[in-house]
Amino acid sequence: MRMCDAEATHAALPWDRLIAALQQLFAQGCEVPPRHVHEVPVPGGEPFTSLIMPAWIPGRYYGIKTINIAPGNARRGLPGLHASYLLCDGTTGAPLAVIDGDAITQRRTAAASALAGRWLARKQAKHLLVVGAGRIAAMLPHAWRAVRPIETVSVWARSPAQAQALAAKWRREGLPARAVDDLRSACGEADIVSCATLATEPVVHGAWLRPGTHLDLIGSFTPAMREADDACFAGASLWLDTEEALGKSGDLLGPMSRGVFRPQDVRGTLASLARGESPGRASDSGRTVFKSVGTALEDLAAAILVVESGAPPAGDAVRAPRR
Repeated sequence: MRMCDAEATHAALPWDRLIAALQQLFAQGCEVPPRHVHEVPVPGGEPFTSLIMPAWIPGRYYGIKTINIAPGNARRGLPGLHASYLLCDGTTGAPLAVIDGDAITQRRTAAASALAGRWLARKQAKHLLVVGAGRIAAMLPHAWRAVRPIETVSVWARSPAQAQALAAKWRREGLPARAVDDLRSACGEADIVSCATLATEPVVHGAWLRPGTHLDLIGSFTPAMREADDACFAGASLWLDTEEALGKSGDLLGPMSRGVFRPQDVRGTLASLARGESPGRASDSGRTVFKSVGTALEDLAAAILVVESGAPPAGDAVRAPRR
C-alpha cells in the first residue's frame, strides 16, 4: 500500500488531466451512496464531526474519504479540518493507497468549477475574479486557465491583506494578478466570478453582474451559507454539480423558497453536461450560474488518477526511523 502526501498528491493531479478525469467519470457514472455523519465524543472536551464519503466503480475501485472537523483545534494551534483518502481494489478490497485528503479536496473542487466552465463560460472569457482567499480560492486561476484564455486575475477578500498576499503569490507563479477593494466594480468588469468563501450572507449581487457573466459558486455547502443574492439567479441559466445541491445549499434553498426559480428550472448537472444530455451556454449575452457542493465521485476520480499516474509515495512518511 502506497502513502501519498500532499506534495505527491498535488503533483499527480495536473489540471488538464484532472479535469479530463472528472469529465470521464461524470459521463460514465459510479456508485455514490449518501455520506455518513458522526459526532465523535472527546472526554472532557468538545466533540468533533467525522464525515465518511464512499464511492466505487464495481469491479475496479472502491474509495473512502474521511473528513474530521474539529472547531476546537484553533485553540490548539491546529487546522480545524483533516482529511484522508483510502483507495482500494474494487474486486478484492485490498488497500492500494492512502492519499492526502485535503489535497484531493482542494484540487478536485477547483477542477469541477473549471469543468463546468468548459460548457458555461464564454469561450473568450479572459478576466477572472476570485472572491475569497483560502486554499481553494488560491487554486482557481490555475484550474480556469486550463479551459479558458485567462489574461487578468482579480481577487477580493474580506481581509484586504489576505487578498494582497494571494495576488502577490499568483504573480510569483506567473499569473497577471491584482487585489481589488471595490467588489461591486470588480464584478462588473469580470467575465467569470468564482466564489470560494464561508459566507453566511450574500457577498455577490446580481445587479453587479454584466450580461454574459458566468458565476461560479463553491462555498455555500450548508443551508446556513450564502454567497449570492436572489438577483444572481433571476434571469440566469442555472447548472449544478449534482442534484444533491438543491437540498444542501443556502444559495439555492433561499431563492427557491421565495419563488425566484423552481427545481425544474435547473438546466442540468455535470453528469448531463458530460454526457451531452443538456446544452451548455446558449449565447454570449446570457448569464450562467454553476453551483457546487461537492461529491464523492470527484474524490474517487482524483484518487484513481493519483494511483494510475504512478505518483511517488510520500518521502519521510514511509521511511523507518533510524535508531
